[in-house]
Amino acid sequence: MSPKTPPGQTRNQIFHYVRKRLLNGMPPTVRDVQRAFGFRSVQTAREHLEGLVSQGKLQKEPGVARGYRLAQADLEQPRLIPLLGRVQAGQLTTAIEDPDGYLAVQSRDEADELFGLTVRGQSMSEAGILPGDTVIVRRQPDAESGDIVVALVEDEATVKRLRKHQGRIELHPENPSFEPIVPNPDELTLLGKVIEVRRYLESRSK
Repeated sequence: MSPKTPPGQTRNQIFHYVRKRLLNGMPPTVRDVQRAFGFRSVQTAREHLEGLVSQGKLQKEPGVARGYRLAQADLEQPRLIPLLGRVQAGQLTTAIEDPDGYLAVQSRDEADELFGLTVRGQSMSEAGILPGDTVIVRRQPDAESGDIVVALVEDEATVKRLRKHQGRIELHPENPSFEPIVPNPDELTLLGKVIEVRRYLESRSK
């Protein structure tokens, strides 16, 4: 950690580090924070953590080495994520920077790890994902076989069930009227895993 980093910025970085560890089920110790930020003393790390407690960003369970917890308000805070339409090849970052709008979501993931995508087509109807639905996607470069994912095949984003078979990735529909997609590896980019589906009963254009 550079000694020229403003104290408030350092503390904010520590908060995001601790928050990510807590949400991943790996509460850090004070020494973990010391090592992660290169502090010379444990006391410096402790002072930053206690400062976050004083600010109401963290809670501390007395007498517990890994006793820092997120404040309840943080867990309940809605996050605004970008709502995308069609995603062109290689332009996910650009699309997120110029979205069609934003959605408020309740999630333990950071807002910059999520995006929404409007579903087109009937290929996932038997999984309860219909045209016009919005899927909330967590950005990740891989997923487990059986997960519902958003993948980019050439220049089209598609929502499908991921299957891994003999070292090959297949994208399966949930509608017998559609055929599985078996893309060449160089034509496929996994954009993320679908973690939520939303349906609007009234037109959002009203």
